[in-house]
Amino acid sequence: MSKFGDLIDANIPILLIFYTDWNYPSTQMHPVLRDVAAAMGDTGKVVKIDVDKNPKLAEALRIKGLPTLMIYKSGEMVWRQSGEQDANTLIGLMKDFV
Repeated sequence: MSKFGDLIDANIPILLIFYTDWNYPSTQMHPVLRDVAAAMGDTGKVVKIDVDKNPKLAEALRIKGLPTLMIYKSGEMVWRQSGEQDANTLIGLMKDFV
């Protein structure tokens, strides 16, 4: 999990989405995430994490529902929610932490 620590230890907001390819709400979020990444540019980052490929991380973070979204800044979780979100909401949240 040291790679995870390096990932979230940034001075810009990092939006993480925990998903699986077989979960329909998770796959519906992919275009939304592209929009968020495009809107944020260099001021934020969007990272998708497949829970099937990262089960220990998902367990450590107590991921129960999919998709689960989190925003980290400077190594600290500042927001978390399970379920689908729209691009405007996520962009607004990310900009709050820039």
